[in-house]
Amino acid sequence: MSSLSQALASDEFVVTSELTPPKGTDLSTLLNKAEKLKSHVTAINLTECHTARMAMDPVAAGHLMLDRGIEPIVQMTCRDKNRLAIQASVLGAAALGVSNIVFMGGDPPKNGDHPEAKPVFDLYSAQLLEAAHALASGTDLMGNALSGTPTLFAGAVTNPGAADLDAEIDNLQRKAAAGACFFQTQAVYDAEAFAAFLEKTRLEQPMLAGIIPIKSVKMANYMNERIPGVEIPDALIARIADAGDDPKRVAQISIDIAAETVRKLRPIARGVHLMAIGWEKHIPEILARAGV
Repeated sequence: MSSLSQALASDEFVVTSELTPPKGTDLSTLLNKAEKLKSHVTAINLTECHTARMAMDPVAAGHLMLDRGIEPIVQMTCRDKNRLAIQASVLGAAALGVSNIVFMGGDPPKNGDHPEAKPVFDLYSAQLLEAAHALASGTDLMGNALSGTPTLFAGAVTNPGAADLDAEIDNLQRKAAAGACFFQTQAVYDAEAFAAFLEKTRLEQPMLAGIIPIKSVKMANYMNERIPGVEIPDALIARIADAGDDPKRVAQISIDIAAETVRKLRPIARGVHLMAIGWEKHIPEILARAGV
């Protein structure tokens, strides 16, 4: 069993984080960040071509993290591979010791750095989970027997702030039925709204609420305008604006807001997924202020 699966099976408040593999072969920055987070989080997500920008395969990066005693959660998207390639990647990850995999749709290639890339989307997230469940049961998606069965702990993502919440919950339940063992969410800034979402879902699977620190008013406005399902309250944006142009003051207020959100979520969520987006050095302080 992975450390993540054991932690989620316990009463522990679980913390995961997220890093992006490099566009190139130099992993020093990623591994240095992972080493500094190692004692503060249970596992670290590794994105797959985040925002449709080409980067190193997260399975390779995850294997190298395991060599350093750091548990990875590899992300796999529907965007880039057909059902043959995805199943092959899952088996390859398992053979390298990577058992935690989160399946998701992925950002459209037209928004990335290779806009002419052809999207695949052969399978959607729930179907990816069905494929992973089949592999973990000893067959491929078509029922053909495997020579060696992978150990997997499969997860999925959800958006508590989706515009069509009923459709989002239906999709969430399909993913749960297809074999998702845990969920990580889009950024949460309203603990009460998240509690209401959990009440509507009525799932047994643990859910880790997403936390993205607000780095600036510009970032907050961009997220509100461009990222579906994210709604940063005006009161929080005003607090960041009050810090003026002092980067240290802005960072401290941002840390305060993130810590407050984590504190409010502790009685509700099974844990949090901290996506610091370059501010990984602040994660220990956020957790300390939140009492985690």
